[in-house]
Amino acid sequence: MNAAEKKRDPTGYKGDLRERLIREKIGVWSIVRLERGHSIYEGVVLPRSEHTAEDYLVIKVDTGYNIGVKITQECKITEIGFQKGDYHLPQIAVKTRKELPNISLLGTGGTVASRLDYRTGSVLPAFTPEELFSAVPELMNICNLSPKKIYSILSENFKPEYWVKTAEAILDEFHNGAVGVIVGHGTDTMAFTASALSFFFKQLAAPIVIVGSQRSSDRPSSDGPMNIINASTIAGYADLAEVVVCMHGNTSDTYNLIHRGTRVRKMHSSRRDAFKTISDIPLGMIDSKRNITFFKNDVKHRNNIQDTYLDTKIDPKVAILNSYPGCNPDILNSIIDIGYHGVVILGTGLGHVPSDFFPALERAQEEEIPVCIVVDPLFGFTNLRVYETGRDMLALGVIEGANMLPSAAYAKMIWSLGHTRNIKEVKEILTTNIAGEITDREVNSGYLVLQGIEENIGKITNTLDPKPREHYWGEQVEKSEK
Repeated sequence: MNAAEKKRDPTGYKGDLRERLIREKIGVWSIVRLERGHSIYEGVVLPRSEHTAEDYLVIKVDTGYNIGVKITQECKITEIGFQKGDYHLPQIAVKTRKELPNISLLGTGGTVASRLDYRTGSVLPAFTPEELFSAVPELMNICNLSPKKIYSILSENFKPEYWVKTAEAILDEFHNGAVGVIVGHGTDTMAFTASALSFFFKQLAAPIVIVGSQRSSDRPSSDGPMNIINASTIAGYADLAEVVVCMHGNTSDTYNLIHRGTRVRKMHSSRRDAFKTISDIPLGMIDSKRNITFFKNDVKHRNNIQDTYLDTKIDPKVAILNSYPGCNPDILNSIIDIGYHGVVILGTGLGHVPSDFFPALERAQEEEIPVCIVVDPLFGFTNLRVYETGRDMLALGVIEGANMLPSAAYAKMIWSLGHTRNIKEVKEILTTNIAGEITDREVNSGYLVLQGIEENIGKITNTLDPKPREHYWGEQVEKSEK
């Protein structure tokens, strides 16, 4: 292959499409016009992912998005230009500033700031201080940020033992002088990790802020930069000592919400405001000017970090089941057969399962395997005392999970069984509020406000705390500089 041909090499493409691109002297970085029927697409040919179907051509269009176009024999491909991608973050000198707080960012594989690798077409995390400050220069005036990668995995591959290692890494950062720790995490299982860390840390004296990005930063609509800016502000300045999730509160770059780790859930697959606090209101918000307002009066305050310690005993042999029309009790029996030690069931309505499950529930009780019920609707409390089915379930030893979210109940069951296999003791732990996973009541606005009704945000401040505490970014900077 000569230099000209190599320049037009269709890197990553296979089969008939690759042969066609070679014949027509089209390769990666060719600017092409695709005509398929009445549809016309123009964009830059990108290297394909190994998982992309062979007959799809991946191009970056003018809007900044990548699209895959299925190439048929009738489809016309014309090269209209060529421009080799050469994207890199500029080098920048990073200096420690004594007046700024020291923050640690632990990466687990989720991308909050990134750069596009045009060699492969993939998005790579910006993770050195130079890369982060180049990608998000505002950070230089907020904190001294020390990033450290502890994993490089997709969030769906997280396992309970990773929660333990993450918690240990966080505690090390606190002992090394960090006044707050940020955990960069993939959004899909972020709520599970947030719940587990909430149970692991005892007498937590500083904020742990879990943050991610719904859209990678090669996208014009990326939420990553604002998320990490606000997460850094919370970690460095907020009078807060809890595990929280900080993500966009609406579809614009107006504010982020601060969610308690045990009460948050991802409620949309792709929206930037995917995360919601369920059966409660968020702890607070941080706006685009970095002003923090707390909505609740039970926010835990900073304290002596030396008093913080870990309790990470776990037993990961726990399963989650859904109750649905036609579900077979063989599922629960199989879980018992293969040696699981605990089960969380999402029950319909107030927490019910079909009566066909009763023999399997009785077997679980006999073998001292705790079964905790939470509600499939997510909002509201488990109540097995209203209908006959529920009362029968209580007689079979089922544990009511109050208004715990499935992610919180799962993490709490794993943590509980790590401490005891005594079913009565497990029940006592599961039904005791430890980290805000159970609330005494459900305020009406917890269901109505911030569930896609953005104009109602003003109602929150009058819900529980008539005098919400506010932290103004400008005042914090003035104090730090003095």
